[in-house]
Amino acid sequence: MRIGIDPAGSTAQGITGFLSFVALNLLHLVCCVPIVTIPAATAALFEVTIRYSDDESGRPLKDYLPAFRSNFRRASLLGAATLLPMLLLTFSAVFWSGNPTLLGGIAMVISIVAAVFAFMAFLYAMALTAVYDAPVRQSLRNAVLLPMTEPLRTFGVLIIPVTLVCITLVFPIFAVVLLTVGFSVGAYLTAFLFRSVFRRHTPGA
Repeated sequence: MRIGIDPAGSTAQGITGFLSFVALNLLHLVCCVPIVTIPAATAALFEVTIRYSDDESGRPLKDYLPAFRSNFRRASLLGAATLLPMLLLTFSAVFWSGNPTLLGGIAMVISIVAAVFAFMAFLYAMALTAVYDAPVRQSLRNAVLLPMTEPLRTFGVLIIPVTLVCITLVFPIFAVVLLTVGFSVGAYLTAFLFRSVFRRHTPGA
């Protein structure tokens, strides 16, 4: 009896897809290493995963570097406009956490909420960069407004990376999964939410 494996079968396609996401995850991490390239790397990851989430169109791994290059300038500017405030607000939250007064507690909570909002604006800015070829000012404005107009979907976008980080903190061994497929799969899951948000706010979509 001959046993054959159909390379076009669902099992083979599933394995190929999984390996592609592993390679995409590793490529994304390499592109994030210089730190300053994190915005462009994130925008590129969103571009290929958003495209792939639309009926599996595009080639996530092969399209990543071209997307990284094409998005670099706008993503870097938008990243500076959102990540720098987030870092300052995070530092403020840490600073006020050491002040055991009512005023210190209030300032800490405000700083944490504002830092989370800045992080959400960053994610939206990178997704907008991935999907639309719009001016930086317009993309930044939309990135700030969308979290407020789409609170439910924004919560879904936020809960995915927060869950991955929390699981890793509780079970450090999960860092292997995070470094292997966590970023690429996480971006793929959020892609459906981003597509839903953009569809709702795009005339004629």
